Amino acid sequence: GDQGLHAAHWSRTCPIYFLTMQTALALALLAPAAAFVAPAPASTGVKVQETKADLEALAVKLNPVVGYYDPLGLADADFWGRGNEYTIGWLRHAEIKHGRVAMAGFVGYCLHANGIQFPIHIPGDYSTKSPAELWDQVPESGKWQIILFVGFLEFFSESGANGAHYTKGGKPGAFPSFNAPAGGDQYKIPHPVPLDLWDPVGFTKNSSPEKLERGRLIEINNGRLAMLGLFSLISEATVPGSVPALKDIIPPYDGNVMIPFSGDFSIFS
Repeated sequence: GDQGLHAAHWSRTCPIYFLTMQTALALALLAPAAAFVAPAPASTGVKVQETKADLEALAVKLNPVVGYYDPLGLADADFWGRGNEYTIGWLRHAEIKHGRVAMAGFVGYCLHANGIQFPIHIPGDYSTKSPAELWDQVPESGKWQIILFVGFLEFFSESGANGAHYTKGGKPGAFPSFNAPAGGDQYKIPHPVPLDLWDPVGFTKNSSPEKLERGRLIEINNGRLAMLGLFSLISEATVPGSVPALKDIIPPYDGNVMIPFSGDFSIFS
């Protein structure tokens, strides 16, 4: 679809994204998080991938200047009574996922703001140059297509197709293969899928473990920056003057970015 649609507004308005918006902001402050380390010794009943000690050690690799910085104490949290290491895995995966969405959203926002559109897109009138208004111009049926597709990806990634879950020893941020899922052939997609979502053309196929680890660290740092960048664009559009560096650059938007179907229906009215 339209480049701005598929990036800036899918990430900006999809309920899956905004249901965890507060988590994303908190995760942006969690500097010790790291993309990958060798599995730590397992605690009772749970094989863990990362512990607080791992985060402290890898914080310097991610940002030598800031180092370990966890003002919200997330590395000590215990969500749902599942244990601290379970919680770290959950937060790690959430940060990587939000970072990826934000990177796509930031690039898409900038592209559409400069009048660049993908030639093939969901039918509709996308005449606005304001990325914040673009989603409002998408037909309701088009919005459901996007949200249901994202929902399928979320379901598939949590189905067990990736083998060990990221909260129980699996690698945070990993997305399962459609054609050769680590969880077994029972998770294969029945319909032929020519390309996987992750590295569809095999750029990292022959990369060394060291190069892959460095790439994961770079991805986290880029994702954190993109989360801050995307929120700055949305904030300036919604509250003009809230980001002084973007004043008079980002066109204002008088809609509600927290209500993706505001122009179609509301369950509260």
